[in-house]
Amino acid sequence: MKISIITVCFNSAKTINDTIQSVALQDYPNIEHIIVDGGSTDGTYDIIANAPTVTKFISEPDDGIYDAMNKGISIATGDIIGTLNADDFYATSSVLGLVANTFRNSEIDACFADLVYVDMRDTDKVIRYWKSKPFVSGLFRSGWMPAHPTFFVKSSIYEQFGMFDSRYKLAADMQLLFRFLEEHKIRTVYLPEIFIKMRIGGATNKNIKNIYIQNKEILSVLNEFYGKSGHLRFFTCKIIERLKQFVLRPKNTNY
Repeated sequence: MKISIITVCFNSAKTINDTIQSVALQDYPNIEHIIVDGGSTDGTYDIIANAPTVTKFISEPDDGIYDAMNKGISIATGDIIGTLNADDFYATSSVLGLVANTFRNSEIDACFADLVYVDMRDTDKVIRYWKSKPFVSGLFRSGWMPAHPTFFVKSSIYEQFGMFDSRYKLAADMQLLFRFLEEHKIRTVYLPEIFIKMRIGGATNKNIKNIYIQNKEILSVLNEFYGKSGHLRFFTCKIIERLKQFVLRPKNTNY
């Protein structure tokens, strides 16, 4: 069973090597690491080009994060596909082995887990803890969604139901998860493990403008799936869920 990992980056020279090494150090052997670069000018290209464990590498302008992710999905040859952002890395070397075993031993289409947001410089310092739970229909309406960087799905699901809707620049991951889980009801399992360490300061929360754009796109996603009712409930629950992430801490003292 091959697992394809897609990393999208742009001017990520400070962190991309950590991401590459995180994949290279996985104890699961059958991995394809695809990196899609948006035409970096800060040395990112050279780091990736000289990384022997990167299987496929594209460097060209794109129409945003999700357009780049779609490029990666289009050339992936794995049975299972996951994404790993250029600021992120796996919490342990056993993540992909656990993913592979889960797919082998369960009749599922996808799995997801937990992640921690960590300080940009001190990656042992946890800022937020995104603890998920098993999916049941209706959870999205209550402000919940799985952490997309922890989401692994069969490549056949992309073939059947489509890739990211690149009209959404910052909320296409949410739209895809709505579509796969709520609309098409793919079979999922939640793994109560921390898969990802995510450095704070990602694309969706870098500035007020991006936060505004993301929330506007979230409204569009809600309208697409639920109509124009229940938005206040969604955002109220979303705020509560976000606040809980700052209070909760993993039981594992390594985090």
